[in-house]
Order: sequence, then structure tokens, then C-alpha cells
Amino acid sequence: MTDNLQLTNIPTIPIAPDNFKSGFVGIIGRPNVGKSTLMNQLIGQKIAITSPVSQTTRNRLRGILTTEKYQIIFVDTPGIHKPHHTLGKIIVKNAKTAINSVDVILLVVDSSVSSGGGDRYIIDLLKTVEKPVIIGLNKTDQQPTDYQALDESYSSLIEEYNWPMIKISALTGEGLETLQNLLVDRLEPGPYYYPPDLITDQPERFIMAELIREQILQLTRQEIPHSVAIAIEKIEENPKITKIFAAINVERNSQKGIIIGKKGSMLKAIGTTAREEIKKLIAGEVYLKLFVKVEPQWRQSNLHLAEFGYRVED
Repeated sequence: MTDNLQLTNIPTIPIAPDNFKSGFVGIIGRPNVGKSTLMNQLIGQKIAITSPVSQTTRNRLRGILTTEKYQIIFVDTPGIHKPHHTLGKIIVKNAKTAINSVDVILLVVDSSVSSGGGDRYIIDLLKTVEKPVIIGLNKTDQQPTDYQALDESYSSLIEEYNWPMIKISALTGEGLETLQNLLVDRLEPGPYYYPPDLITDQPERFIMAELIREQILQLTRQEIPHSVAIAIEKIEENPKITKIFAAINVERNSQKGIIIGKKGSMLKAIGTTAREEIKKLIAGEVYLKLFVKVEPQWRQSNLHLAEFGYRVED
């Protein structure tokens, strides 16, 4: 398999030159504020799935940006929210853990709406953290012309902390160069943590599963997305094509019917769009076989959560 992400046969990590900067930047915020879209833009390649559905990100995903002068490891975290099941508790605990394990914190907020209780809750978490914090006012492309009151609703929350606030659009790229410079300014001199050509620390199998889940988020109705887990069960490679066999796990038979659709139409649509995304990932031809399994209440089962790759991170 052509390995665009350079995740196999990892080369030796070079010695960093003098004045080289490096470090970990945690991207945190409420669900659906654009954290994954922002990381994809900063990295320059899609490694995190995105969708209009909140709480899309479940695992802590690292994206790596390396230049001649610095290496930034972006840690894309799940949206911090009030959890309603075991999976939700794991997701939020991992996001909070990321706050304490990075060098710089980038709090992303949705500037197309006023600040709310969720933003205040996260700021309360951050106010005792002894590390640099930057506020990214995302979705400026969606702001109305009289946006001043929206901006003020966020600046008033942080005025006592002296945190810099920058307006950005993860969708259009507005303000991202300035944001990147702010982040680099707050990094300390350090080594290469990863080889220069690596853009994520996740295996291709994980990214493939996420690309399939993304299409389910995009194509199915509201009650389905958070009940889905993808398991890549087998990959067969030959010089002409990569064959991928994946299970879509849901919690109820009714959800299975929705995923399959009338005469298999929904499953076909999911497979067709996911296959195109996976082709971009591996730069080759792909055969994708999807089948649907019912695993009742898997989000409440520690065994199934671990099987599907969801566990509390250190």
C-alpha cells in the first residue's frame, strides 16, 4: 500500500538545528466549533474527520506540522460537553487530560454566536493552568456585519487573564498565518518529536475507519451518528488494489435498517463516498466492503469501547 501518511518504515528522527522550536498545542473547545477543520487547514491535509454533527471527534488525534524552523504537534481533542454515557465520559476525560499534557492551549470558539455557559465552563478549567492560552474566534466568515457584540461576549470572559484573541476562519484560512506565528512565539526551543515528513501519529487503519464514520455522520439522520463505531476487520493488499473489509457497529436493529437503507441504497452511498476519500489517503485503487452489526448498548460496555479503540488516555 502506498503510505501517504508515512506511518510505516519510520525514518530516524534527525537532530534539530540551533534555535529550532517544538512543542504540543492542544486544540480545545465546545463541540462543533470547528477544531478538526482548523487542524486540517493548519496541517495542509485531511487527517481529522469533520461534519455538521456535534461531538464528531472521539479520539485525541495528533497532527504534525514541521518546517525548517519549528515542529508543532497539534492535539485535536473531542468537544468538552456534559456526558450522557460511558463513551461520553471517556471522551470528555481525554479532552481534559490534553489540557494538562500540552505546552500551549488554543481555545477555539464559535464567533458566529454569542458565548455561553459551555465557553465559561472551559475558561474556568483553564484559568488555573500555568501555560500559554490563545483564543481563536473561529467562523468569522459566518459572522453578521454587526459582529462587535459577538466578539465582546468572548473578550469580556477573558479580560482578566490577558490571553490574546485572534479572529480566524478554519474554512477560508483567514487569520491562520497570524495564528501560527502566535503559537510559534509561545513555543520553547526543542527537538524533533517526530520525523519531519510525518503528519499524524495515527495508523492508516484508524484514519480509514474515521473516513467511513464521517460519511455516516454526513448522510444519516440525527439518531444514528453517535451510536456508530467502525471496525476495520481486514485489509488485503496487492499491487493493483487495496481491499478493505469494515464493520459498521450500531446499537439497535432499527439503526441497522437506516444504515442499510431501502434495497441497500444508504450503505451503497456511504461506501461510495468513503471509498473516494480512502483513495486520496492511500493514493491508489480501493475496494471497500461494508457490513452492519448490531452490538446493543456498546457505548456503555467497557469491553466494546476498548475493542473499538475508545479508552481513557494518560
